[in-house]
Amino acid sequence: MDAAELARHRIGVVIPAYRVARHIEAVVRGIPGFVERIVVVVDASPDDTYERVQRLADPRVVLLRHEVNQGVGGAMQTGFAKALELGLEVVVKVDGDGQMDPAHMPALLTPLIRGEADVTKGNRYEHVAALKSMPLVRVIGNAGLTFLVKLASGYWNLFDPANGYVAVRTDVLRRFELSKLHKRYFFESGFLIQLGILRAVVRDVAMPARYGDEQSGLSVTRTLFGFPPKLLWGCVRRVFWRHFVYDFTAVSLYLVLGLPALLWGVGYGLAVWREVLETRVDATAGQVMFAAMPIILGVQFLTQCLALDIENVPRKPLCAPLTKRT
Repeated sequence: MDAAELARHRIGVVIPAYRVARHIEAVVRGIPGFVERIVVVVDASPDDTYERVQRLADPRVVLLRHEVNQGVGGAMQTGFAKALELGLEVVVKVDGDGQMDPAHMPALLTPLIRGEADVTKGNRYEHVAALKSMPLVRVIGNAGLTFLVKLASGYWNLFDPANGYVAVRTDVLRRFELSKLHKRYFFESGFLIQLGILRAVVRDVAMPARYGDEQSGLSVTRTLFGFPPKLLWGCVRRVFWRHFVYDFTAVSLYLVLGLPALLWGVGYGLAVWREVLETRVDATAGQVMFAAMPIILGVQFLTQCLALDIENVPRKPLCAPLTKRT
């Protein structure tokens, strides 16, 4: 879809900005002309990011500032709320550090405008050569996150769930409370979990990684040890709402049968093992089978549950195609 067609829709960009004074002017200037509004949320940045954006005097810019730092998620809450207030139809998240190439924006927007998806995300992993330019800390962090985010969100079709270059239909944003989004680095993963509960269609869009002289704020320790508990809780929430509240599916049945069986088998097996260690008397065949069979059945049920969940990736968009402005 070319720029002229894109200009016939109400497209906005939200830029969360923190310590990006060196890059923010180039980022704002690089936003394509078909974008109607550029919402810049300066998240209590201690540098002169706010003043630099102000000096640009771009009529498209809506400049907002947090007095207290709220993290990328907090900035996006504010930016999304302003986008809804402005009546925009599609919003693109663009970081203020210059990592996200605006040349790929049409590819993100086209599926949303045509009603083929509700959300699109960049996927850096299809470009192996460009991927080599990604800092090692990001490769390690993303590798650790990928499987867990897929499990928590239910979007098994996504290959780069940690990618922050995201476009979303505002009709989707109206379906959940923005205040529920996580305010800091868990924002992207938490956003996907919320979308998974809604069963919005999320599509990958291939694009190369682009990194310059910016410093990564990603902590490998925080990613590998801080995120898993949040992702586990997100997985529980998604499964509960999708497979027990909004619907009761085969996934629900296998989970109800498999999890108690597995827990019983493991618990009983540990109790028998402890008894054997204390009494020095071997377990009977009946005791072994009474522990082993529930474990085997539980694993089989849960494996089938996982397979069905993988097949159950949302494929029908919530949003209809956008009509062009005359």
